[in-house]
Amino acid sequence: MDTTVTSARAHEVIAPGSGTHLHFLNHLASVKVAAEGTRSMSVVQFEAGRGFGAPLHRHEHEDELFVVIDGELRFFLDEDVLEGPKGSIAYLAAARPHTFQVVSETATILNVTASRTTAPRFDEMVRNLGVPTDPTALPDPQPIDPNHVAEVCARFDVTILGPPPGPLDE
Repeated sequence: MDTTVTSARAHEVIAPGSGTHLHFLNHLASVKVAAEGTRSMSVVQFEAGRGFGAPLHRHEHEDELFVVIDGELRFFLDEDVLEGPKGSIAYLAAARPHTFQVVSETATILNVTASRTTAPRFDEMVRNLGVPTDPTALPDPQPIDPNHVAEVCARFDVTILGPPPGPLDE
C-alpha cells in the first residue's frame, strides 16, 4: 500500500517580523506568503501612516481580503464609503473598483489575494514596485511617479482608474 502523501503546497507558520520587507509607495510592505508555484493565495502585511491611500484601482482576476490588525481604514467600494476599524475584515471582489485610506495615525493591514483562475500576482507586483529594506520601518516619503505605478500594475492585471483619496482633514 502506497502511503505517500502529496500536497499542492507545503505548510508554513510565518514568525512575527519575518517576510520580505519592502518600502512600497511610501509605506512598509512585508510579503509573508508569496503566490509562487501552485499556491492559490498571497499574503502581504502593510504598515502605513495617516492619509496613505492606494490609487483607485481594480484587480482583474484577484479577490482581496483586508484584515485591519491595528488602526482604522476608510474603504471606497464602488459608490460606498465604509469605515474599517481595528479588527474589521473587508472582502473586495475581483474586477470591482476600490481604494482605501488610513484615517488613524498609523495602521497595520494584512492583505490576502486569491484568484479562481490563476496564481495571484499581487505579491509579485508589490516586489516589482518596492525597494528591499531592513530594518522594518516606514520609509521617508518620496515622490511617486503615477505613470510608472500604472505601468507596473498593468503588467500584473491591476488597472489604475484614478488617484488616491484626497488629503484628510486635520
